[in-house]
This record gives sequence, C-alpha cells and structure tokens, in this order.
Amino acid sequence: MDYVWAALFLSLITAVQFLHVFGLPANWVALTLLAAWTWLHPTQPEGMTWLFMGLLLVLALAGEAAEFSAQAHGARKYGASAKGNLGGIIGAIAGAILGAPFLFGLGALIGSLAGAFTGCLLIEIIQGKALPEARRAAMGAFWGKALGTTLKMSLGAVMIILSMPRVWP
Repeated sequence: MDYVWAALFLSLITAVQFLHVFGLPANWVALTLLAAWTWLHPTQPEGMTWLFMGLLLVLALAGEAAEFSAQAHGARKYGASAKGNLGGIIGAIAGAILGAPFLFGLGALIGSLAGAFTGCLLIEIIQGKALPEARRAAMGAFWGKALGTTLKMSLGAVMIILSMPRVWP
C-alpha cells in the first residue's frame, strides 16, 4: 500500500508544477505538500529529512529571486530606469491577475508577460523617454520575465526530481 500512496503523492506534486502556467505559486504548494509528507511519514535514513526540506526551501526562494532578478536585469540591460523596472514588475503582477480569467487560466502567463512590457513601457514614456527607447526597455522587461519564469519552472522541476527517490518507499 505504501507504493500506491507514494505513486499518488508523486503524481500530485508533479501535477502541481502545472500551476506555474497559471501564474500560481507551484513551488510553494509543492514545498508545503512535501513538508506535510515529511511530517506524516517518519524519516528513514534515505527518506525525507528536515535538512533536505531546507534545501528545497532554498530552491524555492532561488526560483522567486531568479524570476524577479531576470526581469529586472533584462529591463536594465535594455535601458529601463529603476522606475520603469518597478513598473514592469508591478505590470507583470497586475497582468497575471487580470489575465487569469481568460483562456482557461492560461491568460495569466500571457498577462504577466504583456504586463511586464506594458508597465515598463508606460513608466518610461511618462518619464519622457522617446517611444523607441521606451519600447526597447519594455522588450527587455518582457524577455527578462520570460527567462525568469522559465528559470523558476526549472527549479520547481529540480525540486520534484530530487524529492522523488526520497518519497518512494
């Protein structure tokens, strides 16, 4: 029976990673589920330990840092000001929220990318930059957001892959 529960649990935490597509905190949900598994199942020498959970926490935090810093770096690299960068981050969050009801939730991903672009573009134009310069900075925010989301999803996959042998009985 342990194998059935382990298989169901591993299927669940793998499926949770699809929450990234909807702009939801998949790594944090997976980490919470893995912590519950660790608490409910006494640790074996090769099983889940709280030290290992600390490693997963570091990976989840690194995913968040990678997402925001990649967007900020992309925008800065292509000429965005600090305020334009902040506008891109706020735009990405707002775009994800506003886009979530569309395309069965997939609009959150599209909305966050469009929001990063639009937020940075608007702030740069308000600050007096010419449209071509502002557009270039906004494209940096867009591509940085895309890269950051990819990095965050990749770290989530690493969390799951590292956890699989520790969950399996």
